[in-house]
Amino acid sequence: MRIHHLNCISTCPLGGHLMDGRTPGVLTRGHLCCHCLLLETEQGLVLVDTGLGLRDVAHPRARLSGFFLALLSPEWREEMTAARQLAQLGYQPRDVRHIVLTHLDFDHAGGLDDFPQATVHLLRQERDAAAAQATWLDRQRFRPQQWGTRANWRVYGAAGGERWFGFDGVRQPEGLPPEVLLVPLPGHTLGHAGVAVRRDDGHWLLQAGDAYFHHREMDLERPWCTPGLRMYQALMEKDRRARLDNQARLRELRRAHGHEVELVCGHDPVEFEHVSGRPLGAPAGAAQEPARGRGFAPAGGRA
Repeated sequence: MRIHHLNCISTCPLGGHLMDGRTPGVLTRGHLCCHCLLLETEQGLVLVDTGLGLRDVAHPRARLSGFFLALLSPEWREEMTAARQLAQLGYQPRDVRHIVLTHLDFDHAGGLDDFPQATVHLLRQERDAAAAQATWLDRQRFRPQQWGTRANWRVYGAAGGERWFGFDGVRQPEGLPPEVLLVPLPGHTLGHAGVAVRRDDGHWLLQAGDAYFHHREMDLERPWCTPGLRMYQALMEKDRRARLDNQARLRELRRAHGHEVELVCGHDPVEFEHVSGRPLGAPAGAAQEPARGRGFAPAGGRA
């Protein structure tokens, strides 16, 4: 299995350094990634999350809420959508057979419509809670305008599943190889999940979605997060206790099995540049200089 790391349109939140920890100043906007995976498998191409899509780029005000457009100011570059980055790698949208979603927030599911033939896999609780549109914030973050492929969704309930490194209810999405697993990590949303991918060397990569936002939250000695991202996580959480418990469980996973499992999240630019080997703003397949590391400590030590 070959794994490609895609940044499917950066978001640029207010607060600068207070958000991403590396942008100079606080009166400018920071830069966060939208870290998606493209997997080459024997069953065809698989996307883990889609980021923002072509229709979001073309019609942002019709598809996204004004609240999040103002707060996050996405960097609207069509070449950074998953569909365009696939083309850079020599593929077409119809080559994507499956999409596995960590959750349905607009910045993770915006590209679903770009892959109308793909089967979409997610937890049942995520689909049901998002579709309920129960609160004002739910209506801003979960955007039915992006769900044109709902007939292709395949959902998985809480019952059943297997145990994986201490996490229960883990599911192998139907039609996918056993090297791809859906790992429940509720808290940020009620049906939030991580996606575990076993690499050819036998080690695992866990894309933890929005279970955490900053690489130093996984520090084993002194977990830390930027003030802006702490506030954003508190704003967006659906179950605070579950979110914090799962962050603690992820740190324990790194402590006990860091030699077997590598963690990445959905929005940390330092992690993205470390695992992808290229700068945040460079699409996959384009000629570019490799990223310079920026002091990331992948084994869990502080940067």
